[in-house]
Amino acid sequence: MKNFVIYIITFFCISLITISVNASSDLDILLSNDDGYDAPGIKALAEALTSIAMVTVAAPANQQSGAGHGITYREPIFVRQVNNQYHIPWYAITARPATCVHLGLENLLKTKPDLVITGINKGENIGPVTFRSGTVGAAREAAILGLPAIAISLQGDDKDDYKAAALYIRQLVEKLASKKLLHSKLLLNVNFPSGVSKKIKGTKVTKLSLVDEKNTYQKINFPFLEIYKSGKIKLVLDNDPQTDVNAFSNGYVTITPLSLDQSDYAELDSLKGLNKD
Repeated sequence: MKNFVIYIITFFCISLITISVNASSDLDILLSNDDGYDAPGIKALAEALTSIAMVTVAAPANQQSGAGHGITYREPIFVRQVNNQYHIPWYAITARPATCVHLGLENLLKTKPDLVITGINKGENIGPVTFRSGTVGAAREAAILGLPAIAISLQGDDKDDYKAAALYIRQLVEKLASKKLLHSKLLLNVNFPSGVSKKIKGTKVTKLSLVDEKNTYQKINFPFLEIYKSGKIKLVLDNDPQTDVNAFSNGYVTITPLSLDQSDYAELDSLKGLNKD
């Protein structure tokens, strides 16, 4: 009985400390990803950010890598609250990443957050891969809805690298907030090379590369049908030092600002002749 009372008092004190820390935070942050609500990357972010912000997690219940900016449409969406050691709202949602963010913003949070962060994704998302990435798609959804957003990805799956990357993001968020750079529709894509827990070579703000990775498909023959399996994806080098692919390949953390406006203004001029009253 005595041990039980001690346990209750200890739990109550820890809860008060957690509430006190979060209550004094100036930022509200929504976390999501495409690897699932229990992925190590999102846990690393939660651990790093709860000391500076009120954090809520709204993430897919299942693995959703490669979902791009797909949405869950005409399907029932189930939401389950998940117990966690950080004592924060944590939701597992049967939906694609972009929908998890949208649902979180519109239904699960009482007020709009100051920032949406997605990741930390297992595997880098640089160059044209950003259009296929559920991590980037989820962040883009937040930006479309008028919020600043950061998508984060990491090469490899090292536990210490996740922790180091999360701490780096905490410092980045604090810097952006102090410089008042967390403005509406800001969309940043951040990528960490492997080994960042041991040493970070440096950071480069880059433009998006247009050099795509190499992805091959292996054919498996069966009677009466053909089956194809995606092979190993290989990063192709980009010789332009200003791109994310080039800087990342050379060991730098890359920060790439992305635009929501995909209009081709040169083609707008060349196609004006097609206008009709």
